[in-house]
Amino acid sequence: MSTRTASVLYDATGPKARMRYRAFGLLSLAAIAALLWFVYSRLDEAGQFSPDLWAPFEYAKVQQRIVDGVLETLKVFGLAALFSITLGALLAAGRLSDHRPVRAVCTAVVQFFRAMPLLIMIFALYRAVFGAEPFWALVIGLTLYNGAVQAEIIRSGVNAVPRGQAEAAYALGLRKTSVMTTILVPQAVRSMLPAIIGQLVVTLKDTSLGYIIAFHELLYVGKLIASNTSTPEGYPYIPVVLVIAPIYIGLCLALTALAKWIEARGRRGTNRRTPAAA
Repeated sequence: MSTRTASVLYDATGPKARMRYRAFGLLSLAAIAALLWFVYSRLDEAGQFSPDLWAPFEYAKVQQRIVDGVLETLKVFGLAALFSITLGALLAAGRLSDHRPVRAVCTAVVQFFRAMPLLIMIFALYRAVFGAEPFWALVIGLTLYNGAVQAEIIRSGVNAVPRGQAEAAYALGLRKTSVMTTILVPQAVRSMLPAIIGQLVVTLKDTSLGYIIAFHELLYVGKLIASNTSTPEGYPYIPVVLVIAPIYIGLCLALTALAKWIEARGRRGTNRRTPAAA
């Protein structure tokens, strides 16, 4: 966007405004630095940076436990992501159906699982069905909840496509299935992809709820390491949190970066096709 076009959309900031923005930025950085220093000081005073509390992480068995926890977390996330997107596509197709009974059933399913607290659903599945397999209780719980959310994202994306697109396709004699698969869905994917990936990030974070059913994902492994390791300074709960939390943050940032890359790639592909179509 050129400077002239930008000036039409909003007023350019003057020298005083730019100085104020810089001052606010510096003050914000100073406040964040002060907060981090305060947290560090309190933890240091409590002895949480004592070498004794961090010594357990030097053992190969503890490191292997953390790696195993990450792998179990990724395994649950991979299956839950695949199943939830598949379930979401099916429920969205049902909600967009011309048959009223199908729409009513799919709407009821979506509304029920969106309203059900995920923690309660996982615990209920574990106690009632998958008592010997907490892995599947966590996967199915994540699938049902996130599948209902993904269904609404997909439905909203399809409905966001201009109505004239479908009307023109029907005028050419296409059936609804062909209109959905060749006209509406390909256009809707570009607009709903960031929301779908954003919900997958939520799915990844929600794998930590496996803690409540004693599934050996990353958070539960961290709890075991902290509670089973006694040192002269006490149990290393805070060091475990300081190790586990960055792993979760790194996984979520990697997934977010992948979403941005896919979105940018799709945008470049669209820009390349536009001149040819013109």
